[in-house]
Amino acid sequence: MVELATTRAFYPSRPRISIEGNAQPGLALGIISLMVFENTEGLYRCEATLGNWGAVDGDADFLYFNRQLLDFGKTLSVTMGDSEAEAEVFNGKITAIEGRFPQLSPPEILLLAEDRLQDLRMLRRSRSFEQVSISDVISAIASEHGLTADVDISGPTYKQLTQVNQSDLAFIRECAHKVDAEIWVEGDTLHAQARARRLHEEINLQYGQRLREFSVTADLACQRSSLVVSGWDTDAKEGVEVSADSSAIDSELDGKIGGARVLTDSFGERVERIVHQLPFDQNEARYMAESKFKNMARRFISGQGLVEGDGRLRVGSYVSLSGLGVMFNGRYYVTEVTHRFDPVNGYQTHFCVQRPGMGS
Repeated sequence: MVELATTRAFYPSRPRISIEGNAQPGLALGIISLMVFENTEGLYRCEATLGNWGAVDGDADFLYFNRQLLDFGKTLSVTMGDSEAEAEVFNGKITAIEGRFPQLSPPEILLLAEDRLQDLRMLRRSRSFEQVSISDVISAIASEHGLTADVDISGPTYKQLTQVNQSDLAFIRECAHKVDAEIWVEGDTLHAQARARRLHEEINLQYGQRLREFSVTADLACQRSSLVVSGWDTDAKEGVEVSADSSAIDSELDGKIGGARVLTDSFGERVERIVHQLPFDQNEARYMAESKFKNMARRFISGQGLVEGDGRLRVGSYVSLSGLGVMFNGRYYVTEVTHRFDPVNGYQTHFCVQRPGMGS
């Protein structure tokens, strides 16, 4: 476990921007606002608004509409934070350019960029994969897009996985959900990993210090004491029924009380049944039941917070929160992060978290 990095009392919070791997201090000085967003679905995006009026060849003119520096398909990278908190928070390609012409201020240019998963988002098709694992499918699709696959997930061999008028991105997201995995891309590497094995450093945050704001909810509305998946084994010619309960999430509770137990103690047994998704054998049904139960259980405790900007706070990392009382102190999984900069508020990081258990 590490503390959230200590930054200097006064430091330049303005992001650093590179285009095609080359630092562009002029762009950094012209930033009016910048936002980087990421979540567990992958496809991280960036929005940067820059001043677009100044001296050009001895005259006043638009700075970037000539497309020499800023153009479609060029690589945009953003580094934010100070000292130990400094990190690259985005690396992707420019996909949209917007001109803005305000009434009371000089012209602006807005850049929209997405990471390499935009390649998969833009290709839609229908096809089938037979006798494959989820790992096989993700690796094959990564190769089709010139990406290196780094896959660390378990799961059954499926008789058939069908992509029906879906983008490649939507399809691998769907596949990943079947086996409790998450996908993301770093550079030219497509990662697919079970959440339980997606390990990053853990960061301490204390309310009243670097944790400026936080709200958290324990909600039983979407909790169930168990979940049952039914299907039909086409080889054995018999029905399939598998149940998942709190034992599927025990390893993530860290000694806390899970939502299933709180629900049962407070309102009695509540069983969820999945009958519209038909697994073809017992093993496939087991993975489906456990994955769906885990996803449901993790939403028992959900929160969102605001901290002083830290580039190392990323989706897939853990935060250990204190100063929140016995119910809500402790370790959370980061599911969503938004890094923001503007000249008024400086650099701030908004984040969302989940965990399956409540302190007693």
